[in-house]
Amino acid sequence: MKIQTQTALLFTVLTALLILFISFTTYYLVTRFASNDFLKRLELRVRVAAKLRFEQNKVSTVTYQELRRQYLEVLPKEQEYLLTWDSVSNAIYPLVQAKLPHSFYREIITAEGKTVFIEKDKVHYAGILYRDETKTYLVIKSAVNTYGNQLLSTLFRIKVIIFIVGVLLVFTAGIFFSRKTFQPLRQLISKVQDISAHNLHLRLEPKKGKDEMTELAHTFNTMLDRLQTAFETQNNFVSNASHELRTPLTTIMGEADIALKKARTNEEYRQSLQVILNEAVKLDHLTSSLLALAQSGFDGKKQRRSVVRIDELLWEVKHAVDELHPDNKVQLHYGELPPNENQLSVEGNYHLLKLALTNIVMNACKYSNDRPVQLTLRVEKQKIRIGIVDEGIGIPATELKYVFEPFYRASNTDRFEGHGVGLPLARNIIRLHNGELLIRSEEGKGTSVEITLNGQH
Repeated sequence: MKIQTQTALLFTVLTALLILFISFTTYYLVTRFASNDFLKRLELRVRVAAKLRFEQNKVSTVTYQELRRQYLEVLPKEQEYLLTWDSVSNAIYPLVQAKLPHSFYREIITAEGKTVFIEKDKVHYAGILYRDETKTYLVIKSAVNTYGNQLLSTLFRIKVIIFIVGVLLVFTAGIFFSRKTFQPLRQLISKVQDISAHNLHLRLEPKKGKDEMTELAHTFNTMLDRLQTAFETQNNFVSNASHELRTPLTTIMGEADIALKKARTNEEYRQSLQVILNEAVKLDHLTSSLLALAQSGFDGKKQRRSVVRIDELLWEVKHAVDELHPDNKVQLHYGELPPNENQLSVEGNYHLLKLALTNIVMNACKYSNDRPVQLTLRVEKQKIRIGIVDEGIGIPATELKYVFEPFYRASNTDRFEGHGVGLPLARNIIRLHNGELLIRSEEGKGTSVEITLNGQH
């Protein structure tokens, strides 16, 4: 069931419940009013009837008839009963033909002048006790509330009609307004269905305003921006990776083909095998870098994590760089370290963090022409900041924004070996650890990299 139909039905049900509540309340109040009004008139009839019956000798017959005609309303199917009560024998006679319960008579007697009511077979009875000089009488009036019954019957039919018509009108209005409300959403759905991997440049056109549909359109456009960037990055990644992989493979196949075309000396074979080995090493290094780059894009929660001491990690990084590049001039500096070792620790993957830092330090050594590289550590409140500063060739200002794209290499790095994977890999790893990697560089003067990680509390 569509949301707009659910909305219309919910609105209809709520309105129907409200109409029912109002209808039942109104019907109940009208019923009480009609019943009380009728009983008051019946009570008036029985009291006046008793007074006129036993005191009409005090007024003339003409006056009695005139009062009865002008001031006493005759109720529908009205009947009057006069019963005598013998207090000695406790007998009541004659009995009413309707066979009223004796409890009704007893209640009249014990009420001592108050009016007593009873209903039997839709006929209302009102009785009162009246005494004269010699006897005690029970005066009873009966009538049918025809007008009240007709009023309630008519009111019930009107309420039913109002309920049915009201529910239909509310449901129709609910469908209409829900369609109007969800029309922008249907338009968004239609436009979204037209967007595919081949036309990710298309965007939704949000209307002016601050309603939910406008926010949804802006959110979806933002998502499309990220998707388009991801698709373009993936395409560039595949293209560049194919090129980077093809180059050593072409060299290997070409060298092998040349070596096999004719017989050669052992030294020539050795030279060919050395070329093949060098290219195979490059290919292995590139493949390992690509694998690490792909793994760094996994969800960080799936990586094995432990508590990592950053000061100890930097010593391990320095040791790894010393083994790979013995003539390096990396200088490790610690600032004022906090007494609480938790402030030097982060929760993360030790091997990934070591890989990221080693790549950055190795880049600093490679592009600094064996000039000093400063590796620093400082702690500021709950933040751990790692700095890598070199005095190398730097990065052109116009190219700085591209350095985190896989396989991108600055225009001034042609004479240096590399694949353009180290920085993207390092940034992915730092992001996995909810950290931040900032890079500042000036061509010809050097590059500064700052890594910020969240220390343990």
